[in-house]
Amino acid sequence: ADEIEANGGMAVTGHLDVTDPDEMAQRLAEFTEATGGRLNVMINNAGILRDASFPKSSLQDFRTVLDVHLLGSVICSQAVWPHMKAAGFGRILMTTSTSGIYGNFGQANYGAAKAGLIGLMNVLQIEGAKNDIRVNALCPGPVNTPLLKELFAKDAERAARRLVHVPMGRFGEPEEMANAVLFLASDESSFMTASTFLVDGGISGAYVTPL
Repeated sequence: ADEIEANGGMAVTGHLDVTDPDEMAQRLAEFTEATGGRLNVMINNAGILRDASFPKSSLQDFRTVLDVHLLGSVICSQAVWPHMKAAGFGRILMTTSTSGIYGNFGQANYGAAKAGLIGLMNVLQIEGAKNDIRVNALCPGPVNTPLLKELFAKDAERAARRLVHVPMGRFGEPEEMANAVLFLASDESSFMTASTFLVDGGISGAYVTPL
């Protein structure tokens, strides 16, 4: 936000519990009042991890992950939907994952939530198309974020195994994901909706990756 302000833009920030519909509605009203403009783009990007092998995955962990990733996206999308419909314009982006397309060991709850987002996207794009509300899904592979660093710092062997499956031989960078989001939110992708947009360094297209 400071960087945006320093470059002549305007940024409004605030903490939000995406699983609380009342808080989401309040924040949305505050945002609209503060900016004085319409709401053009919603990026559902909140995420957490509760990785464990399936037998050790507690029901509470499943509920927590589904609440944040899937139901949080439902709550946020429902909140902005009337505004976008009234304006006849909107862009909703779901941050999914390659884990929502194929299986990753120890990510049953995460994979289920991410696959659910793709299913949600498919329905929303049908209902939104006539009002120029496009709904797409950004599908990253492993990205070099604090969350990933923390996860792999605990298990260097696991990090090495994960990287073996990335044909480009490295993790993605947040800026690369941001560029994909800019494309999906812009008029450059004007005929794209219900797209599962893969930005994964080639993981999804590789069966065997040489060491």
